[in-house]
Amino acid sequence: MAVVSATLGHHYVVSAGHELAALAAFEVLEGGGNAIDAGVAAMLTLGVVYSDQVSVAGVAPMMIRLGATGEIVTIAGVGGWPRALNVDDYIARYGGEIPLGVQRTVIPAALDAFVLALSRYGTLTFRDVAARAIRCASQGFPRHQVMLDYIAQHADDYRHWPENVDIWMPDGQVPDLGSQFVQSNLGATLQFLCDQELAAGADRLAGLAAVRHAFYQGDLAQQIVTHQRQHDGLLSAEDLANFHCQVLPSLSRTFQLGDDPVEVHTCGAWSQGPTLLQALAILEGSNVTTLEPGSAAYYHTMAEAIKLALADREAYLGDPDFVDVPVDTLMSRAYGAERAQLIDANLAAPGMPSPGSIPGYQPYHSPVIHDRGLPKLPADTSIVCVIDQQGNAICATPSDTSWDTPVVPGTGLAISSRGDQSRAVRGHPSVMAPGKRPQLTPNPCFIQLPGQWIMPFGTPGGDAQVQANLQVLYHHLQFKLPLQEAIEAPRFMTHSHPDSFAPHR
Repeated sequence: MAVVSATLGHHYVVSAGHELAALAAFEVLEGGGNAIDAGVAAMLTLGVVYSDQVSVAGVAPMMIRLGATGEIVTIAGVGGWPRALNVDDYIARYGGEIPLGVQRTVIPAALDAFVLALSRYGTLTFRDVAARAIRCASQGFPRHQVMLDYIAQHADDYRHWPENVDIWMPDGQVPDLGSQFVQSNLGATLQFLCDQELAAGADRLAGLAAVRHAFYQGDLAQQIVTHQRQHDGLLSAEDLANFHCQVLPSLSRTFQLGDDPVEVHTCGAWSQGPTLLQALAILEGSNVTTLEPGSAAYYHTMAEAIKLALADREAYLGDPDFVDVPVDTLMSRAYGAERAQLIDANLAAPGMPSPGSIPGYQPYHSPVIHDRGLPKLPADTSIVCVIDQQGNAICATPSDTSWDTPVVPGTGLAISSRGDQSRAVRGHPSVMAPGKRPQLTPNPCFIQLPGQWIMPFGTPGGDAQVQANLQVLYHHLQFKLPLQEAIEAPRFMTHSHPDSFAPHR
């Protein structure tokens, strides 16, 4: 039996990483907005109530379904490295590491992604969807245990940045559970964007363009760039002004999971989305469906399939604008069956398996790390999923932390530190380069049986995301657990791969 009762509805449904974010989405839907409006409202609110792990100036990858046509698109809500970047500087100055601070800053993508989603697929203004976030920031909300545990884990890191300590650790200590958390500067920043929209006049699209201009070319951009210069950062006014998120088709493949051939949709190779499709393809070629769910043999087979897929992620995946990624092969039935043959029913592969061989491609071979120590469970990122009455749907996994980079004074904004998922290693598919995006762990997903149902899904958790998503799909669709029970069923995580986060051990 599930611990949490399933929630049912007839008109629309919202799931989010915090109840106030879910409330923000619900209020927008009640006010006549669609799923995309509601999703952006929830993401903005998550940037307040989870500001330790989600930044309004961070990343915000999204997957969107249009109810009128059934089309599924993704918004690549992650920015690239500044144009002034030189990987040789990181190799020479930092020994190939990516240090804390503005040296890991990439272009903040979330705000552009929000405006893009509202402009193309939404119906409301920015101030309509930002209302709850502004209220939570300006008036405050009770600090919750998840935030306090995270701050305690990174307390020494927060102490690098006085401005960050003032916000998240007043008096230099982890605050008390339930104490009121007011973020006046962040609230003022969001209100400033709303004021710029209002000043642009009655046209909705013109107002949204004014919001974007204020952040990427106006006063906020100037504050961000000035702060970067003061801290020896690379982000320039030109980097901000020229940035635009891409709208891209989803990657998808049909898999037989249980009784039905279902479509699984992920984001592209700018994220780790293809790894979920590859893991499904490997399991498709295995005997996992004949095994007892929850048995040692089941967990062994599932873990070995994940290890094989993550080995290929390390070897092949990078920003597809810079790297030729063999996505079609990686998620194909034939290649999955080939990789599945490497699973030994009686022996786990030691460490990370070797990558697969794909004609015409040269995989990157990571050095073997024998003593990694006890890995920390990843806890970054949050999620929102919304479906409305018209069949519009959104899944988004906004992210970026506040412990590893200084806040821009007076704004409440921690600018995207997602550069820590790039590598300062020549030859690696995710080696940093000017304009190149890190290989992003947050990856929203959809699964659907066309004409019958659709399910947006995802999770926080860095390298755990693909692994958790895969197991929940099998619990629910293959082994027929009710959805809430499938979510709560025991899961494992393998660490037989370099961590996606610096220092990548």
